[in-house]
Amino acid sequence: MAHDAQRILVLNCGSSSLKFALLSPEGTQTWLSGLVECLGMDNASVTIKQGNEKTTFGLPNGGHEEAIALLLDHLEALGWRDSVIAVGHRVVNGGELFDRPVLVTPEVEAGIEALCSLAPLHNPSNLMGIRAAGKAFPGLPQVAVFDTAFHQTMPPSAYRYAIPPRFYTEYGVRRYGAHGTSHDYVARQAVELLNLDPEDHNILVAHLGNGASVAAVQNGRSVDTTMGMTPLEGLVMGTRSGDIDPGAIFHIARQTGMGIDELDDLLNKKSGLIGMTGLSSDYRTVRDAAAEGHEQAQLALGVTVHRLARLLGGLATNFPRLDALIFTGGIGENAPTLRAATAKRLALLGVAVDAERNDAAMGCTRVISPEGTNGPLVAVIPTNEELMIARSTAELIG
Repeated sequence: MAHDAQRILVLNCGSSSLKFALLSPEGTQTWLSGLVECLGMDNASVTIKQGNEKTTFGLPNGGHEEAIALLLDHLEALGWRDSVIAVGHRVVNGGELFDRPVLVTPEVEAGIEALCSLAPLHNPSNLMGIRAAGKAFPGLPQVAVFDTAFHQTMPPSAYRYAIPPRFYTEYGVRRYGAHGTSHDYVARQAVELLNLDPEDHNILVAHLGNGASVAAVQNGRSVDTTMGMTPLEGLVMGTRSGDIDPGAIFHIARQTGMGIDELDDLLNKKSGLIGMTGLSSDYRTVRDAAAEGHEQAQLALGVTVHRLARLLGGLATNFPRLDALIFTGGIGENAPTLRAATAKRLALLGVAVDAERNDAAMGCTRVISPEGTNGPLVAVIPTNEELMIARSTAELIG
């Protein structure tokens, strides 16, 4: 097979989405990419982009398995299935077992499965992708790239909880973070875009999507992040509560008689935007409802911005100075109103956005801070986890 015909399939299974891409081993060419959104909902849809052509069709109530099956059928129809030389997977939580990308083996699968309790919405989906691809491409190497690996550079003061040490040493209870592949990629892009010193920079990256987290990146290394032992800690998300006083959870349990599994389900799947509004976990639906006067939607957006600004401000204390604030992820790249509201709350750090630049930045790379600002540079940089995963996969399979 000619080298230029070799392709790497990247699968990025999220809690309610599936991003996929077919790339060259170097990541320099993308033959196909796409997104399945709102998985499990009646408005689930598949968008496939090939060259300049984009096709969108419905997949009502379809889950991860249906989405992957549909993708493989599409590759077969194009005659590209046999050109795939490896499959790279995003895996959310590698705990302390995995601090770098690894070739998938039965032992690695078992390790990922054992860590499902740390990422209950994601690791099972990631594992489903690995197993489905294993059946579709028997014998092909598969590589797992872990979201938590980038955050393994956090100091103990950032990753340890204030509880007796035995819970860390015996049960692995610590902060692991997530979205590391995205934070890593976006921070690297920011250094290039904004002409920052590769050896001396302090960047806050806000990855905002159905799942959301902020990372403090100093000189290319993660020094702090908002997600904790699981993706439940930190920001308000599509279905997750983010930060909540543990005492409030004990109170809910005592008052309602809810058990641990019910509470887990409440905080991971029935809270956040959908919990506050009763409408949807999709930011766009909540934003539109808020614009039409829906009070709970307005409150949900207010809480979202409040939490985002507060945690960005807190993470900035890791730095001697703040050089840049970057917005990324589906919401971060496409929500000018949220960006403007967040910047306003961070005025004390010198953060500001230019209204015209901000409004024009929809899903594209763009500096949105005012021309000649003396404060931190603010930019929108679309994430590309698939590119990072493809490169890692190519490196591992040689």
